[in-house]
Amino acid sequence: MTRKVVSVWVAIVLLFSCLVLADECDALLAQADALYDTSNGAFDFVAYEGRLRESIGLYEQGLALLPETALQTRSATLNRLARAYFELANAYIPAGPDQEAGYVAGKDHALVSLRLDPDFVAREATSFRGALANANDVEGVFWYGTNFGCYLNYHQLEAILGGGMRDVPVCYERAMALDETFLAGAPLRSLGCYLAQVPQFLGGDLVRARELLTRAIAMAPEFLQNATDLSEWVLKPTGETAAFCSTLHDVIARAADPAVMGAWPLYNELALRRAVTMSNGCP
Repeated sequence: MTRKVVSVWVAIVLLFSCLVLADECDALLAQADALYDTSNGAFDFVAYEGRLRESIGLYEQGLALLPETALQTRSATLNRLARAYFELANAYIPAGPDQEAGYVAGKDHALVSLRLDPDFVAREATSFRGALANANDVEGVFWYGTNFGCYLNYHQLEAILGGGMRDVPVCYERAMALDETFLAGAPLRSLGCYLAQVPQFLGGDLVRARELLTRAIAMAPEFLQNATDLSEWVLKPTGETAAFCSTLHDVIARAADPAVMGAWPLYNELALRRAVTMSNGCP
């Protein structure tokens, strides 16, 4: 057999292998999407934990098979993993090392997604915060900031002395500039919660927090967390008891509508649980 014929057969074998891997990758990601989709059948909060964990495993398997050149699919998968890890840690894992590990995985996947952009990498070489402030991937920068902020709750010294607290609002400001409607006003909501919780001498601003959360409610009233966040982080600290209770009662009443709960099944279930807990003691 001549060298030319051998080369042709090698190329055919490699092409076949690539096609098989591509099919396997597509199947894994499609299966992960089906499990992750909260509108896929009746939503069961308890059962969804298993689906969420399984989808994460499938996304990671699919990601490992993706060619380096598939930048769009790679970015989408990384960002989905960043979101899924946050949701798993936030909704199902109690405070502790396992929850922290979930946030670490979330922030790491989001950062890998951001680094797929050569401009981000070039800016990062000079200033990481500057790279965040100019990122072009709204999902990547939002989920990095969200997971990193939760991670910093376990690392207070890094948050204050390492400058982490300044990175988080930069992520939310950038996400807001790119698309403030993302995930039902998530950049508005998250920056508002951040500003409400941080002391004023570290950049906290309760007035702006109220404005951002109010805008989020107006933008996406069906996302009940917008209202519970306003209640918890603005109305309660300012002693606005009547408004605090009224807002929570409204959340609970609206949650009785299947259409409202079906709009954001996981997040609205968490918001409802918070509203019920916080409303204890309300007239």
